[in-house]
Amino acid sequence: MPLTHTKDLFAKALKGKYALGAFNVNNMELLQAIIEACEEEKAPVMLQISKGARQYANPVYLKKLIEAAVTLSNIPIAVHLDHGDSFELCKECIDEGFTSVMIDGSHEPFDKNVEVCKRVVDYAHKHNCVVEGELGMLVGAQHDDGEEGGGYSKGGVYTHPDEAVEFVRLTGVDSLAVAIGNSHGAYKFKGEQHLDLDRLKAIKKALMDAGLGDYPLVLHGASSVPKELIEEINHYGGKMGTETAGVPEGDIEIARRVGCTKVNIDTDLRLAMTAAIRKAFAENPKEFDPRKYLGPARAKVKELVRHKVRDVLCCAGHAFD
Repeated sequence: MPLTHTKDLFAKALKGKYALGAFNVNNMELLQAIIEACEEEKAPVMLQISKGARQYANPVYLKKLIEAAVTLSNIPIAVHLDHGDSFELCKECIDEGFTSVMIDGSHEPFDKNVEVCKRVVDYAHKHNCVVEGELGMLVGAQHDDGEEGGGYSKGGVYTHPDEAVEFVRLTGVDSLAVAIGNSHGAYKFKGEQHLDLDRLKAIKKALMDAGLGDYPLVLHGASSVPKELIEEINHYGGKMGTETAGVPEGDIEIARRVGCTKVNIDTDLRLAMTAAIRKAFAENPKEFDPRKYLGPARAKVKELVRHKVRDVLCCAGHAFD
């Protein structure tokens, strides 16, 4: 099956109230695990390539690996640039055949973010590619609790509903990544923290009220950092600490039902791979054959992806909607 465009996938996901798993790819084992799990669960999938992954693996190698996955698989697969930081990088990926790119200007002032995003949109739409933008900054749930009386601060770091409407109208982006307490990495929060789901509902309603329809929202930094993986890593010699915490899967399920159509998962894949490799080395300290530790690592990632698409994102069984 040829690469799929996310507009088609998003429309089906919004209608079916499920979310697409957007999994980051850095090497062959990760790609195999993701594709095999989604193939067996009959789940559509987005493969995300970051700037760092392109530098690590070389764009040509990644492209050929994805071509192999597409050739061997029957499920819908979209290829997405994750956190493109410049027009030039986005253009390069569009020209290479990516079906989706993200331009991340969230660290810039609003007007500058709009400017660079609009430039990418204008180029991408001429080349049959869709664009994701981002508004707000991912810094953790302890920030930006809003104003007195339940209002939302425009000076904070979370996405403001009214600004989301203005941003989408000015840029023409096809989807929007929002900041509602999500953050990147394994050390997202301390203690029991949750997404600001009321804010998410307000953003969704503002877009709907503005005539933008059931607009697709994206949740970055959505790994749940499973405690069992942290414990396994630490048991076999790791030093992850006990303060690691991610986004509760229950929050992700609610976000999915509200309208977060794309959920990014990267950290959890890394944790699963690391846990399996540490276990293999601890139990077989004389082992030096990469197949003997990368094989179990691939299986562990596959198990995690299967859980995500089946039990959290609920996109299993929707590959051929």
